[in-house]
Amino acid sequence: MNRLLLLFLLIWIGQSLTASPISATDPSIVGWVTGYQDLIRGPMDISDPSKGDASFGDPNDVLGPAGADGGSHPVVSLGDGGSIVLTFANPIANGPGADFAVFSNSFEGWYELAFVEVSSDGIAFHRFDSISLTQADTQVEWVSGSINPADITNLAGKDLAGYGTLFDLEELAGTSGLNVNAVTHVKIIDVVGSIDPDYARDDSQGNIINDPWKTDFETGGFDLDAIGVINAIPEPSVLFLLFVGLGLVIRHAHRKP
Repeated sequence: MNRLLLLFLLIWIGQSLTASPISATDPSIVGWVTGYQDLIRGPMDISDPSKGDASFGDPNDVLGPAGADGGSHPVVSLGDGGSIVLTFANPIANGPGADFAVFSNSFEGWYELAFVEVSSDGIAFHRFDSISLTQADTQVEWVSGSINPADITNLAGKDLAGYGTLFDLEELAGTSGLNVNAVTHVKIIDVVGSIDPDYARDDSQGNIINDPWKTDFETGGFDLDAIGVINAIPEPSVLFLLFVGLGLVIRHAHRKP
């Protein structure tokens, strides 16, 4: 009985650590975003596209480390339903615990959320199952409204600036068309946040995702700071490359003329 209790305790501790956000200065982060593609800015107000699209931030600002002080740091705003695809020097790997973290500029009570998808070929993207338990009867409004991050699972932006929301590729293991041991692209998609059925986005359980809306200004929608990599495919060492080269030379030398 004691052994069984200890096992449950270890599992609970492991799950709690995985769910906790990670600081931008945590030494377990081994890499950051090195490139981007397919930036699609969404409208500042999806219910009135005539106001124009969100426009704040240079996408190059999401390359490299996230802001560590929780204060002002360059971000790129996606607007309602906007998206961006990020790439990495070394593919993300499915290792122990969480494998990468998404950083935004959220602050207490004010959390703008985004779906997270991954790809191992840059073509087919696969979404993490998200859960939003925020009520959907009353719209969470800009400035006056707020959401509880404890009600949110697998949506970027649920943690404060300077801390990244963790994602574990093990959750997608076995997904057809995805190699969780060599993820090359991560896609971030703003959830909109409106509870109006004409514009609402649902989580994996069919719940409407309610977050601060309208944000009808140039910084509207999810604000991406950076993505930190925790588990990555390491670059081959010089010694390894020498052994590979030597092996090719030996094989060539032993070929029959």
